Amino acid sequence: MIIEKENLHLFSFSTSDVLKSDLMKAKRKLNIQKAVRLGNLYKGKVKIKFRNVKHELLSVHTTIWALGSDFISLKGGRAIPIKAIESIEF
Repeated sequence: MIIEKENLHLFSFSTSDVLKSDLMKAKRKLNIQKAVRLGNLYKGKVKIKFRNVKHELLSVHTTIWALGSDFISLKGGRAIPIKAIESIEF
């Protein structure tokens, strides 16, 4: 299901990491870092696929502004926990 970033506050995110493999977690981090550069330099948007607390796959098309230790910050002041992110598509 595709949602608008303005509606992210309506969802509870997965509390456990949706990725089990260390390799996949490392790839996710690299893709987030790449998406942050894309967002900050070119205002480029990406599709973020994440899981909510019910493990439903959701996606949002937006700009990632920053990467923290536990969350990513999106345009508009929204945030998604890194553990809930399944993939980033460019």
